[in-house]
Amino acid sequence: MKLGIGIGWRPEIAAEVEALKGIDWVEAVAENLCADHLPDSLVRLRDRGVTVVPHGVSLGLGGADRPDAERLAGLAARAELLGTPLVTEHIAFVRAGGPLTATPRLEAGHLLPVPRTWDALEVLCENVRIAQDSLPVPLALENIAALISWPDEELTEGQFLAELVERTGVRLLIDVANLHTNHVNRGEDPAKALDELPVEAIAYVHVAGGIEKNGVWHDTHAHPVTAPVLGVLAELRSRVDPPGVLLERDDAFPPGAELAAELETIRATLRTAAPTADSRTRRSAEADASATGPGASATETGASAAGLGVGATEADAFATGPGVGATEADASATGPGASATGSGARTETPAARAEAGVARTETLPARPGARDRTAVAQTALLSALVAGTPAPERFDHRRLRVQSRALAAKRAGVVAKVAPELPEILGDGYRAAFLAYARSRPMSGGYRRDALDFAEHVLISGGLPDPVAQRRLTHWWEDRSGTRPPRRTTRLVRAARAVLVGK
Repeated sequence: MKLGIGIGWRPEIAAEVEALKGIDWVEAVAENLCADHLPDSLVRLRDRGVTVVPHGVSLGLGGADRPDAERLAGLAARAELLGTPLVTEHIAFVRAGGPLTATPRLEAGHLLPVPRTWDALEVLCENVRIAQDSLPVPLALENIAALISWPDEELTEGQFLAELVERTGVRLLIDVANLHTNHVNRGEDPAKALDELPVEAIAYVHVAGGIEKNGVWHDTHAHPVTAPVLGVLAELRSRVDPPGVLLERDDAFPPGAELAAELETIRATLRTAAPTADSRTRRSAEADASATGPGASATETGASAAGLGVGATEADAFATGPGVGATEADASATGPGASATGSGARTETPAARAEAGVARTETLPARPGARDRTAVAQTALLSALVAGTPAPERFDHRRLRVQSRALAAKRAGVVAKVAPELPEILGDGYRAAFLAYARSRPMSGGYRRDALDFAEHVLISGGLPDPVAQRRLTHWWEDRSGTRPPRRTTRLVRAARAVLVGK
């Protein structure tokens, strides 16, 4: 399905998006839409024939828990309401703890990277299958940007995505800005990732801006798209013509003319990078030479042709189901000690599996213990990031501090949006007060709950010497924490008092 050129729809730029010329489709954050009612702007866009794709951010399909049925039902309802051809989510975890670890539930408030291990892959694949069975349209998953790396990873990003697609049939949403982010922050080569992942599975592409500070790339979605990100987009376009490309902007929104200019730059990049007949022939010849050059074995040729460089592990045998054993060639190529990213290339290609009648999209449970091991690892990391517990072994402590500060800053910003009265009441002291609160009080129930908990913390700690601000914050908290809103008479009395005291 061809989507074309699109832009992320946000309420703050709804009018600008409607006025843009040449927009084929838009993407809206699913959790920001009601399940039974669309904003008027989206209704008008749909009436013009503009496709609207819901983009989820809260499922946490990479988490150790199975997907929440209520969240899945909500995403399905939004897909039905929009009449969309697909829905999208992220390869990430967003919460940890709970029954699997017998610890308090923790919320990240942001997308965090899953470890590229066979355990995490199996958990992710089972969660994806559960989601696919619950949704009325196909699902596509996005690679995320990361500030931190997990130690002892067994797969590269491209290999991890290739295995995910092969096992589940899920589509991919490739964010080229995130590939650039991981290049700066984790030393990963975007071109290598594009070479390893199955580009034919791409549903569409994200392009977004960011900024580099002290050697760390922050994927802000609040800055113009940079030349390096456009370079990754060109690399992708030289390999495949993506069905859709979308510009994301989530904050510090520029005028409509600047958005239009960025969209035109994206179009120009796609046109310039489109491969010619000569370049396609040359690329094909280079690939053949690389696959069958001196010293290349027949099994290496098969792996290269399939676009896979994943090493064999016990996960392969489990994923292919009972009765499917490794061949002697497999055992030889991946003998004891061979790593997933080392020289022992897996010889079991998709074509070989098809000939053997092996289906990689069966709904199989994750290997026993995989969920428990993933839960312990993710809980330890998230607890260090949001609750101040000791950092897990072999993580980069400096990067963990950067990530922790970024999560707290994001919490402060989102709470200010969902509860704008709080920064108004607290004034210039809001941000410092919230960051101090967030250092030892992890989020456990979403941003609105977080806003209430923060207000309660300020009231209890006596952090407001101004009696007027203290009274306003008290009333704000009481109005939202009770089982029902205050009566009209109560609101009128409060308003009159505010006038009498001059506030």
